[in-house]
Amino acid sequence: MYLTGRAPVVLALGVVPVVLSTSMGISAWTMLLLWVVLVLALVVADTALAADPRRLAVDRDVPGRSRLGEPVRTELILTNHGARRAVLVVRDAWQPTAGAPQRREHIVIPAGERRSIVIALLPRRRGELRSAFVTVRSAGPLGLAGRQASLHSEGRIRVLPAFSSRRHLASRVARLKELDGNTSIQVRGQGTEFDSLREYVRGDDVRSIDWRATARAGTTMLRTWRPERDRHVVVIIDTGRTAATRVGDATRLDAAMEATLLLAALAQRAGDHVHLLMFDRVVRARVTGVDGPGLLPALTDAMAGVDAQLIDTDWDAALAQTRALGVRPSLLVILTAQDEPLSSRAFLTSLGLVPRGARLVVGSATDTALDEIAAERGDADAVYRAAAAEQTAHEAALVAYAVERSGGDAIADTPEHLPPRIADRYLELKAQGRL
Repeated sequence: MYLTGRAPVVLALGVVPVVLSTSMGISAWTMLLLWVVLVLALVVADTALAADPRRLAVDRDVPGRSRLGEPVRTELILTNHGARRAVLVVRDAWQPTAGAPQRREHIVIPAGERRSIVIALLPRRRGELRSAFVTVRSAGPLGLAGRQASLHSEGRIRVLPAFSSRRHLASRVARLKELDGNTSIQVRGQGTEFDSLREYVRGDDVRSIDWRATARAGTTMLRTWRPERDRHVVVIIDTGRTAATRVGDATRLDAAMEATLLLAALAQRAGDHVHLLMFDRVVRARVTGVDGPGLLPALTDAMAGVDAQLIDTDWDAALAQTRALGVRPSLLVILTAQDEPLSSRAFLTSLGLVPRGARLVVGSATDTALDEIAAERGDADAVYRAAAAEQTAHEAALVAYAVERSGGDAIADTPEHLPPRIADRYLELKAQGRL
């Protein structure tokens, strides 16, 4: 049972008969008591005449998956199995991060009929969003009171990473096609394979001249090469405490996911195999042995429910997990923080465990406003903030230098620019024949 706003208004109107009772010789307290009893009787009668919300059946039409930030259309289907017309106020119990509207839906369902309500969601968090029940209020004919019930009806939506870096994919795929046959590379690298023969033109690498083919053809012939396929690209995403750091509008973990999805989409088109490992002290997600069109769905589904853990990452165990994948990586991409040498000591020490022959790329999302803060000189507080920003940049540079001393490439940039930079580095390694 519940009371509407009309009930206290009607009760307050009792002031009128109480005042008039004095002129009629009736005690004010007696009139007040009679009025309260009358209002209570009306409330009880209104509640009894309201349709029973437990006679409603609730069905849902909810999509199984959606991307972060995209609107989701869900539908509640209510069937009135009672004998009375139901005047309802409905609220779906989605969690706040689902982005459900705050308003309550008003609907009237005649006896034996069905009505639907469209509820638009705008998810603000990755992972599993749930609604376990629907709260329904059924108003009586007087509008003073009614019945309330929570009807069990479970709805679930798995919210996947946004993959906003997809906009960079078309330009990178075009560059990949140039490497992979449309414009055969002219310089042979260590990791390239023979593609075809063509006539020599000025500017070509003379080391690629095929002398036997030249003798047969009577003109100088050149071998062209293309990047090798079937390479293994292993991506490790750090899900430890540094992944919870906010950079821009999201966390460092979200930026790492964007970089992984763009790299995976590009590598899949290049014919390489992509393996994902999300790790802190245990494996939070693993994707391996998936190729072709099923790769990106598998990656996004695995990433969706993973959140940063407030613990330090065990890097020796993380790199040991790469050996457990049973592949020999040609490229190892580690997405973690490059903040300062002291906190990165365990990570830098573990770089000696990188599989032999694997190219190493270490990527990190940095604060978008760091350069702007370092340039501020407005007042004393701004100078102190600028000094802190300069110190942060200097310490990150020390970590990057240590990574490069270990034979890797250190890439640090904003969440928007980090994914294309890692993709560009992948293409560079392909073009140089080092992958």
